[in-house]
Amino acid sequence: MTEGAVAAAFLAVIGAASLLAARARRFHTTGTLPSLDGWALADRSLGTGWTWLLLGGTIFTAYTFTAVPGLAYGNGALAFFAVPYTVIVCPMAFVLLPRLWAVAREHGYITVADFVRGRHGSPPLALAVALTGILATMPYLALQLLGIRAVLDAGGINPADTATGDLVMVVLFAGLAVATYRHGLRAPAVISGFKGVAVFASVLALVWLVLDEFGGPGGVFDAAGTALAAPGGGEASLLLTPDQQPAFASLALGSALALLMYPHILTVSFAASGPSTLRKVCVGLPGWTAVLALFGLLGIAAVAAGVRTPAGSAESAVPMLVDRLMPAPLAGLVFGAITVGALVPAAVMSVAAATSFVRNVYVEYVHPTATPKRQVRIAKAVSLTAKVGAVAFVFGLRDQAAINLQLLGGVWILQIFPAVAIGLYTRWPHPRALLTGWAAGMGFGTVMVVREGFSPVVPFGPSGHSPEIYAGLAALLVNLAVVVVGTVLLRWRGTPRGPDATSLSSRPAVQPRPETGTSSP
Repeated sequence: MTEGAVAAAFLAVIGAASLLAARARRFHTTGTLPSLDGWALADRSLGTGWTWLLLGGTIFTAYTFTAVPGLAYGNGALAFFAVPYTVIVCPMAFVLLPRLWAVAREHGYITVADFVRGRHGSPPLALAVALTGILATMPYLALQLLGIRAVLDAGGINPADTATGDLVMVVLFAGLAVATYRHGLRAPAVISGFKGVAVFASVLALVWLVLDEFGGPGGVFDAAGTALAAPGGGEASLLLTPDQQPAFASLALGSALALLMYPHILTVSFAASGPSTLRKVCVGLPGWTAVLALFGLLGIAAVAAGVRTPAGSAESAVPMLVDRLMPAPLAGLVFGAITVGALVPAAVMSVAAATSFVRNVYVEYVHPTATPKRQVRIAKAVSLTAKVGAVAFVFGLRDQAAINLQLLGGVWILQIFPAVAIGLYTRWPHPRALLTGWAAGMGFGTVMVVREGFSPVVPFGPSGHSPEIYAGLAALLVNLAVVVVGTVLLRWRGTPRGPDATSLSSRPAVQPRPETGTSSP
């Protein structure tokens, strides 16, 4: 009866989200011809409210809401690097995204690789940026399925016969695939409103129950400290050790730099109605960070409550805590909210990957004269392929393989930062040096992560007592060093750099729609 109530409430939430996605077209009627701008960027018309919901819903994924508390459950204080990291993102986004939007609008760019192609005049560099984005996005997309699986397992919706849970995941992604295929970015935009309400309400209710159970935040940490000090309590610590501090700081900074380079984040940014919209959204993003911090607290609460997750499944800590503290119907609603949290970023990721492929691989190298209608048709097909690939990836490989590849994806995507963020403000770096630096960073970062057993932090410096820092940031330092040295040498030799096709004017040539903040998706 209890599992039936959980499943019924869960399906009610998923059904409501699916219905919204299926009706996304009714929120925006237009008589314009099909275009990649319309399908992938919702005609660049999202107002402040919709952009805040969609960008927040894309940054803060279902796996984030299970992995961060899972890391807190298993590793303690180090997990809270995610809080300063998402705070650091806000001022960086406030500076970078409006300027990038303006240049993209002025020149009709749809992807960040379009910008790199025009800005640096280097097709190989643009191809490297596009392929890096696609490569880094695919395991990230697969992780959304892992977040759903953790919820289904903890809630008893996925019984011992795992085929049932797998079928639920396939059905969920099938519905998402159909909605995204038909309506593009508008489908996750509409669902993001539902996600925002569901996630905020769920975490506030759960935190209230936890604080009531333990008598306040102090009681949570006292009980967690006692549990960790007991025999068999694990090696997690509620305080950072001196050796962990460089890793904590570099993880926060490196993750913030990497996040803004992901294609799905930039796709949502390009879909905003204007620079002013993006600035308002960046000011409001800390609201989502507060939710993430509360989820981290729930990981500590799981330790305090004596939750015991299966070996290697720390991400199940919060779903198991929900199942323990909440009545069955409410637990089902929370599980549904977390699952909807996976659908929004998964849809945006598939749209972003498909758009990058069409614009920067298919049109550039396969079919340069493809009509807008054909580009949309190919993008729809690729978005479906991306989702099918994510499902096959999760079913065909161990969960840890997806996590390992996502760790590498964060290291890889950070290596396009010089070409994008630095290139947005200066053309001093030579395109060939940028490409060489990208290759050096990719190779160095991959070797370091694999050599350390797919650890996100690696020793950086002479052997012995080298501090451990985030592998992506270490690779970026190597990347930047190669870019500087390479640019100096290429300029000294007088090597041509390619045409300058992009103006740094901050005023779009085509004026956007009025930014009322209430534009519909």
